[in-house]
Amino acid sequence: MVGSVIVYKDQIIGEGWHQKAGEPHAEVNAVDSVKDKSLLKKATIYVSLEPCSHFGKTPPCSDLIIAHGIKNVVIGTIDPFAKVAGRGIQKLIQAGCNVVVGVLEKECQDLNKRFFTFHQQKRPFIILKWAQTSNGFLAPLIQNQREPVWISNRYNKQLVHKWRSEEQAILIGTQTAIKDNPKLDTRLWKGKSPLRLVIDKDLKIPTQSHLYLQETPTVFFTALKKENKKFIEFETLDFNQPLISQICDFLYRKEIQSLIVEGGAKTLQEFINKNYWDEARVTKNLNSWENGISAPKINGKINNKINLQDNTVTFYEAD
Repeated sequence: MVGSVIVYKDQIIGEGWHQKAGEPHAEVNAVDSVKDKSLLKKATIYVSLEPCSHFGKTPPCSDLIIAHGIKNVVIGTIDPFAKVAGRGIQKLIQAGCNVVVGVLEKECQDLNKRFFTFHQQKRPFIILKWAQTSNGFLAPLIQNQREPVWISNRYNKQLVHKWRSEEQAILIGTQTAIKDNPKLDTRLWKGKSPLRLVIDKDLKIPTQSHLYLQETPTVFFTALKKENKKFIEFETLDFNQPLISQICDFLYRKEIQSLIVEGGAKTLQEFINKNYWDEARVTKNLNSWENGISAPKINGKINNKINLQDNTVTFYEAD
């Protein structure tokens, strides 16, 4: 997610953004949009992420800037990707460009927080999500139905499906899968469903569950050896060792940059306790229950709140 503008005499003469992996980068689109290319030698190009310096799916953008004689380059933040990581800046400086780095740096990093987390921490960006009653209960103590007991309203449900469409993978634990029989898809929002991940040590989840029957790629983390099926992968983990780090290592190998965790209280609290989270999105309903399973306990910086009728969604950021 990279944007670029080209400015000449305080007027924007070109702009572009990276629309899809494998397609032209922001700098290419910005340069192509300039009608009078002769102005480029006297212009300044602004770009939110360091111009690339290597041949990947597209040619190096630093070479493009140099070739068009753009002498002034303002960069929001350095690219953490190992094949770039300062090399684009170095190439521009060696070519005689005036380079300024670190303008609105935090904002530029936030724009690509999944990308930065993946490359710097070698794990996906992790979002925790749950709904609770006004007095802090996540689920009833006894659940008689094999489907979710809803706390959130229909607007919140749709918002959750939007969130799912924005992330690459989604994770739940065994009990959530057994009790709720979830689909973990984006049926209430247009978009691609995330890769479904399920912790199921002893493979207790019934094979007639939606997780098995739907033709959506699903990974079961288990202690058992089992042959993969169409759309179903069984990944054997050592349940005597820290589990979350093993899951994150698996996702890093699969190049999954973001994960939303929708598990039950135990799974969510484990991510919190082990400090494997970056954001939390907590929905609170006005209703209260006499008893139930307590919601996870979390400490973090509140950076936003939204109201959806009788639901309030609080967004936390890890300290």
